[in-house]
Amino acid sequence: MTSTPGAVRAFRPARLGTLVVIAWSGEHPDDERDMPFLLAYALGDGDGGPEGAEDAARQLLDDVGLPVGTEFVDAAESVGLPVTLLVEAGQAVLTMPHLTAQCTVPQEWLAAVRDRGHVYFIFATRPWPDAAPGIPVTEDGLREFVGDESVLSTAAHCLLPVRQLRG
Repeated sequence: MTSTPGAVRAFRPARLGTLVVIAWSGEHPDDERDMPFLLAYALGDGDGGPEGAEDAARQLLDDVGLPVGTEFVDAAESVGLPVTLLVEAGQAVLTMPHLTAQCTVPQEWLAAVRDRGHVYFIFATRPWPDAAPGIPVTEDGLREFVGDESVLSTAAHCLLPVRQLRG
């Protein structure tokens, strides 16, 4: 069977494998206020291993309209970007087509979210198998992964508005 060059590949979440989301905050150099960060990455344990996870992440990001590279998208100014972030009861819930992921967030992250109203969201295409759920991520380990140019230059970057439930 052959396919035409313009054929659309269906996204298969099983290729992505386990998706992990972690949150932290830190001082932003432009204004010295804390910036809340949210990182999504695959463990590389899906169908096709790490290479399959990277391909799946790139396909997902392309499908939703988030470019891979060092430029960022301001989701508040992007019409129809199907990526949302709900923060409620100490949890951040990230929703994109084909997936929903959540994580518990620290109090200082929540304070930075209240101050800014958005998070700096990074979706890494490169898997990080050493940072599996249940294994503590050290500050040095996070800094090493997120500060790696090969991770940053192959990730999607987005300022993502925070939504909260209204009661």
